[in-house]
Amino acid sequence: MNRCEVLVVGAGPVGATCAARLAAMGILVTLIEQEPDCAHDLRASTIHASTLEMLDEIDAAEPLIGMGLKAPIYQMRDRRSGEALRFDLTELSDLTRFPFRLQCEQHYLAKHLATKVQEADGMDVHFGCRLIDARQNGEGIIATVEQDGVQREIAAKFLVGADGSRSVVRKVIGAEFDGFTYEEKFVSMSTRLEIEKAIPDLDYVNYISDPDEWLVLLKVPGIWRVLVPGDGDVSDEDLISDANADQIFNRIVGHGNVETTHRTIYRVHQRVAKKFVEGRMAIIGDAAHLNNPLGGFGMNSGIHDGWNLAEKLWMILRKDADFEALAKFERQRQAVTRSFIQAQTIENMENMGETDQTALAAKREKMRRVQADPEARRAYLLRQAMFSSLAQEREIA
Repeated sequence: MNRCEVLVVGAGPVGATCAARLAAMGILVTLIEQEPDCAHDLRASTIHASTLEMLDEIDAAEPLIGMGLKAPIYQMRDRRSGEALRFDLTELSDLTRFPFRLQCEQHYLAKHLATKVQEADGMDVHFGCRLIDARQNGEGIIATVEQDGVQREIAAKFLVGADGSRSVVRKVIGAEFDGFTYEEKFVSMSTRLEIEKAIPDLDYVNYISDPDEWLVLLKVPGIWRVLVPGDGDVSDEDLISDANADQIFNRIVGHGNVETTHRTIYRVHQRVAKKFVEGRMAIIGDAAHLNNPLGGFGMNSGIHDGWNLAEKLWMILRKDADFEALAKFERQRQAVTRSFIQAQTIENMENMGETDQTALAAKREKMRRVQADPEARRAYLLRQAMFSSLAQEREIA
């Protein structure tokens, strides 16, 4: 039987970060991933300043910065009038060495950190290895995994589930996953077309409101990523068809027939597991909570989960802390997830998708006041860069 101190299930950006921090603290980790390699998932592409501060502690920030684009300024734009309210993260230079959003697709982060774990002494990483089941005993957990058609067991002191929205670990701990699913779908397309030549004054991150069709334009190296809403009653095939792509790009740049590098449909959820911890098992990231992508909070909040949990596991395994440390992890991350991550992303969705012209004008005027007031603007930037949520976490005993 293979043995380790912490078994981390899922080598996406959340699981890989948690495993890398544990390894950096000298905890013996086994990281397993059911896919043959880190998934080439294009869903998340923003790494916030607060997350870069964490990654810098495990020597991962600078390599990622070299792979991405620094976006110190992002804008909230009115699609009809063209008015853009810009927010400049360099105003937080007194707080962080990384006063920008890093535009870097999540698979680069996952691959880089999984490799760091793999190269660390005494650590194991297994791709093509899926969790079948797990059980607890007085000393730890016994996980049954399958790799190359062969089942075997791994013994660990603790099990961390970073295994996504269909988490096996969440099912094992019996956590209900309450919330809702948006009726509309999200249509995501990527293109090498230089959209900035068709729309003047774009920044690398652009949230564009419109009563008829809101729009998000995000730049990553060499590619523009486009996100628009799609009718939930229309088939995925029709939403990513050439005909619909032509209509979408015609509204954006004035012509269709745009070459795309990928087209994807997402069903978007707002859900939080009722519990994150059961004995020696814990869930983080999408296994524990889901939210819409507006604001770039999903992956980042999951990384913050894993960072917090790694510290608590280190305290138990190396400092003889009792299991109250895990209870504190749950209190902190449940509170932040519900009061900040869920609330902020739902508000972002409501603001982008507002169809009433009067309400939309009122919200826009509110953001003008925030943008014009230095104190309110700083508070807003701290929330968007997720420093405020981490401050809230630290205040929870």
